[in-house]
Amino acid sequence: MQSRPLGRTGLKVSEIGFGAASFWGHPAFSEAEALHIVHRALDLGVTLFDTGPAYSRGQAEGRLGRALAGRDFSGLVVATKAGTRFEGGRVRRDMSLTAIEASLERSRRRLGLESLPLVHLHGPSAQELTPDFLGGLQRLRDRGLFLRLGVNSFDPAVIEAALALPEIDTVMVDINVLRPQRIALAARAAAAGKGVLAGMPLAMGHTAPKTWRNLRLRDAWYLARALKNHRADRAAGRRFRFLHGRTDITGAQAALAWVLGIDGVSAALVGTTRMGHLEDCAAASGISLPADLAEAIAEAQVGA
Repeated sequence: MQSRPLGRTGLKVSEIGFGAASFWGHPAFSEAEALHIVHRALDLGVTLFDTGPAYSRGQAEGRLGRALAGRDFSGLVVATKAGTRFEGGRVRRDMSLTAIEASLERSRRRLGLESLPLVHLHGPSAQELTPDFLGGLQRLRDRGLFLRLGVNSFDPAVIEAALALPEIDTVMVDINVLRPQRIALAARAAAAGKGVLAGMPLAMGHTAPKTWRNLRLRDAWYLARALKNHRADRAAGRRFRFLHGRTDITGAQAALAWVLGIDGVSAALVGTTRMGHLEDCAAASGISLPADLAEAIAEAQVGA
């Protein structure tokens, strides 16, 4: 597994990171299998793990903490979120400093960490990133609750606002073949010295053919979510079915190679519940995208 600098943070992270979220953290997914996947990721050289208190109905963060218990954290970057939590059967948003402080304390306990290596504000508005708010966060950082601060948003306007803020070390944004416009955004972020983490690098699997036939529970869960929340991306993904028809590179590897080929991207975060899929994605580290495939992707993007 190759690694890259995380902006100007002084950290290095594996090109492929593990996203501890979604069905992986869901109680319906076997805890033993979930932990085994994390342990395999470590064996494969993954050093970046991302989670959040609102993920998997509030279960993902604690599960990641259990998976990493007893491990050497010195070479790992464990990232979590602040500003959202799962409570009362739904995700609740609260960007107040009081709520964020309480969230950080809970995250430290769940993850078994004295200080959180990286915390991303989870979906803040640009208007919330005020000097007073950032000053309050700096005081929490000075107390040792966390070491580095980022912004996680799929709204380019929020990321643009974050790029001008010296308090922000990293940004996480949706970067995949369905979002070619993110190339310029990643370049601006890197020019500003921010570490860039690519969320949704596989476009949530929307480029791959899907069927309801013979689905296991985990597959049905992801497909149902796509049909409910991501119909436009699912339709757009049909233009990229060709990624999955080659013998020299798998569809996941091609998608990840495209993302990792973008200047400024430090790592691509992949979530999975399948060991084979994890190993396939990890093998994308260091792969160069074949020229003919890069051209086909560019042509499909123009037709978007």
